[in-house]
Amino acid sequence: MTNKEIEKRLFELRDEGYAAMQVKIIPSTDPSRIIGVRTPLLRDLAKTIYKSGDYSSFLTSLPHKYFDEDQLHAFIISLEKDFDKCISLTEAFLPYVDNWATCDQMSPKAFKKAPQLLLPYIDKWIRSDKVYTVRFAIGMLMEHFLGENFSASYADMVASVRSDEYYINMMIAWYFATALAKQYDAVLPYIESRRLSDWTHNKAIQKSIESYRITPEQKEYLKALKIRKPSK
Repeated sequence: MTNKEIEKRLFELRDEGYAAMQVKIIPSTDPSRIIGVRTPLLRDLAKTIYKSGDYSSFLTSLPHKYFDEDQLHAFIISLEKDFDKCISLTEAFLPYVDNWATCDQMSPKAFKKAPQLLLPYIDKWIRSDKVYTVRFAIGMLMEHFLGENFSASYADMVASVRSDEYYINMMIAWYFATALAKQYDAVLPYIESRRLSDWTHNKAIQKSIESYRITPEQKEYLKALKIRKPSK
């Protein structure tokens, strides 16, 4: 499919009610960029384009005009099975990712098969000056390194990030909430010693308390660790 054909197809799949909802939940994106294609339809279109093998022109046409094109781009990358090609495509695209949805929904299959090869790139991305590149790095640590590949050094990487950006701090909180669910004993000291900023610390606890994977006893203890501002 040519780029024009892809754009035409996206508008054919448009759902104006869905577009209105996306405008509300993705405030960092210009509303005029949102066509309003539902995610399952975008994933189906990505599979069709990927299977055709004819997508290099689309992936190199950056920046895209529409948010939905960014989403489609992320889903095509996520289907790439070759690690080296996937890394190359990801690095080319990350500077243009400008919202949490595209960032969080890009989950390359190739990375799951070779997590150790991914680490040097995560280490580079987490030091970036671009908000969603940092967020993506933390997301990759959360997705691939909280199970059998876990190491406290990866939690250290996340705890060391300092930012005034909401979308970075929210991802840090999400990471530690998930880490508490999966690696409670190893990660609890980060909360006990207040390694995170106050807001992120409290948000991580809040998200942990909302999780069904945290026991009632753990939730009570975490509640006691919340940072409370002194009364005026």
